[in-house]
This record gives sequence, structure tokens and C-alpha cells, in this order.
Amino acid sequence: MTTPFYGSDFDALQQFDPDIAGVLISELDRIRGGLQLIASENMSSPAVITALGSTLTNKYAEGYPGRRYYGGCSEVDKAETLAIERCKSLFDADHANVQPHSGASANQAVYGAFMKPGETILSMALPMGGHLTHGTKVSFSGKWFNAVNYGVDKETEDIDYAEVERLAKEHKPKIILAGGSAIPRLIDFEFFRKLADEIGAIFWVDAAHFIGLVAGKAIPSPVPYADVVSFTTHKVLRGPRAGAIVCKEEHAKAIDKAVFPMMQGGPQMHSIAAKAVNFKECATPEYADYAKQVIANAQQLATSLGEHGIRPTTGGTDTHLSLHDLQGIGVTGADAEKRADAAGIVLNKNAIPFDPAKPNIASGIRVGAPCVTTQGMGTDEMKQIADLIHTAITEGDGTPEHAAAKKVRAQVTELVERFPAYPR
Repeated sequence: MTTPFYGSDFDALQQFDPDIAGVLISELDRIRGGLQLIASENMSSPAVITALGSTLTNKYAEGYPGRRYYGGCSEVDKAETLAIERCKSLFDADHANVQPHSGASANQAVYGAFMKPGETILSMALPMGGHLTHGTKVSFSGKWFNAVNYGVDKETEDIDYAEVERLAKEHKPKIILAGGSAIPRLIDFEFFRKLADEIGAIFWVDAAHFIGLVAGKAIPSPVPYADVVSFTTHKVLRGPRAGAIVCKEEHAKAIDKAVFPMMQGGPQMHSIAAKAVNFKECATPEYADYAKQVIANAQQLATSLGEHGIRPTTGGTDTHLSLHDLQGIGVTGADAEKRADAAGIVLNKNAIPFDPAKPNIASGIRVGAPCVTTQGMGTDEMKQIADLIHTAITEGDGTPEHAAAKKVRAQVTELVERFPAYPR
């Protein structure tokens, strides 16, 4: 019989379950071997990963620090209290709830705190850069609530604020929601705040994509303006795969009750400890420098791709990501994703505003700078990456054996060896 093992003991895992151990090794090799340009991904620190792989995963802790439904919570209470206080400090927030398992579950809790089935939310349309949980029909949010969607201006491709105002005054939504998954430009939070006050709505910001830039003081914060801000902790923020919520003090009880017991049971204490580690990391000068470099890299990547005819929507970016229209070079998003992947470049197809193609084909790609910036790359490397993307998607055929894919992959390998992920 195999001896049980405890803690982060990879040798024991390899002996007990070589199949899963092999997946862990091959995934690390995959990360190290290519360019990771998915805008919603990052590379958590060894300290965060250590907390995730701890014995805190064993503890059932329904409730909140000092108010648990189980005994034996004295130690996990310390971890959650640290996470809460660090989160509040990082974002200068009145209240923080660090229990959501993901961004989607954080969003579900916001609905639970403020809305009843059938009530109306005003949010950005998914094809224009919104998110599934913002009222799309395939999501619980679209099945349970009445979603009215705003889009972008056809000329600027940025949020159509005139349309937002018109729809808000016409439909009188319970919540006005700002944020999404493919918005390259900064959001005018002050505009949304004034509009919400005018019609008596809750102003909610889903900051999942850009909250890390806020943490690094690289872009303006939504916290002073919004009633509630939900976010993930695993994108630019560079924490564990999870979620969190900050809100004004007047909404604290409603948010806490919506997270538990309304939407979730026992929290994942190992993940909460990892969030505490992450929030401490984000309060450092080094992280602030990182956040600023993410934006500089994203802007350079957008500009350089544009010079290759891969047009950035909105003309560029203010954040960590850019969205690009491929119609000018005659390549679909699906083909671009496949051809780039064959050459060791990981990015994703994405609908562009007013996209004529189906979502599973798409006319665009979305690229992000968080991972490559974590690896230490700068604007010079972004210029090279843009060249490699262009070559891969215009000359390749989607197979690793193609000459163009081999040529690009060789340069990708040289680049990631100079800037390794998780250096050995």
C-alpha cells in the first residue's frame, strides 16, 4: 500500500499517480515553451501556488471570521481576516468579501444582493465586449433577469455613452453595469455614477479584466464611484483562480448574505489564503512597476500589429489587452488562433464590434500582455512578437509541420529561453 503524503510533495504524487503528475509536468512545459497572450491569464507566483497547495484545503468554514458554523476555524479565520484587510487597503474600499470561488460566482452574488427575478439590468452586449454573466440568454443572468444591452459607437468602437443614457432613462434598470471581457479603453466611471444617481439605480462595475491595473495604480479606480465592484483574482492581478467583491459599507450585509448562504456554502480556505498572499504582493512598488509595464507592452503590441494591417479596434488600447480586426488581411479569428497555436503562440479568436462572422469563427483576435510582462519582456519584445504573430497567421496553415510555423516557433523558443516562465 502506498504511504499517504501531505503538503506539496511532488515526488510522492509522481509515485502515487504518475498520470496526473505527468499532466502537471507537461502543462509547465507548455507554459515555458510558448508565448501566452491570453488576456485573461497570468502566471501566479510560487508563493501564491504554495498557499493553494496547503492543508487549508481540508477545513470546512461556512460563515465568516468569528461567525462560523463549524469548530476548529481559529487558523483559517486568521487567513481570511488578512485577505479581507489587505483587499480593503489595496483598493481603498469600505468592505471586502473574499469568498467567491470565481468571477462568475461573484457576479451571481451581486445579482442576489440587489435584484429579484424579472428585474432589469443595463449592461454591455456580449458581441460588443461584454460578458456571459451580464445578461446573455445562455447564462443564468439572462434566464433570471431582463437584460437591456448597450453597445459601442460605430465610429470610435468605444462605449456609446449616448446610447447608455438613452436606454437607462427609457428602461429604468435596477442595476447599471460597466465592464466586460474585451474593452480596450478606459471606462468613464463618473458618467455611470451620475446616470445611476439620476435614475435611482445601483452602479456595479465588473472589473475582472482590469482590476490588476487598478491595484498597481496604473489606471483610475472604479471603487470611489461604484456601489459594488466584482472581480477575478487571476488575470492582471496575478493571484489564484478565484473572485472577490468590494462595496460601499451600506451594501456590506447584503453582499455578505448573497455570497453566503445564498450562493455558496463552505469557502475554499486555501484559495482565500492565496488571495491574501496575492494582495500583499500587489501592494509592493515592484507590482506597481509591473502594472505600468503591462500597459506599455499592450500598447506597443497593438501598434505593431496595426502596422502589419492587423487593425486594433478603437485605434489602440489603454489597458492590458487589444482587440484586432483581421478582415483587412483576409484571415478569420478561428484560423488565426489555430495558426498561431501551431507556431507556439497562444491567443484567442474574438468577435469584433458589428462582426459579420459567427462567434465560433469571428473576425478578430484578442491579445493580452500580462503573461509576457510577468516573464520580464518589454516593448522591444512586443515588436518582435507582433512580427511573429503576423508571419504565423498569414503564412502558416495551422499545422506545426508547416515551414512558417517551424520558423516562427524557433524564434518563439529563443525568446522564451531568454525570458523563461517559472525559471528552473
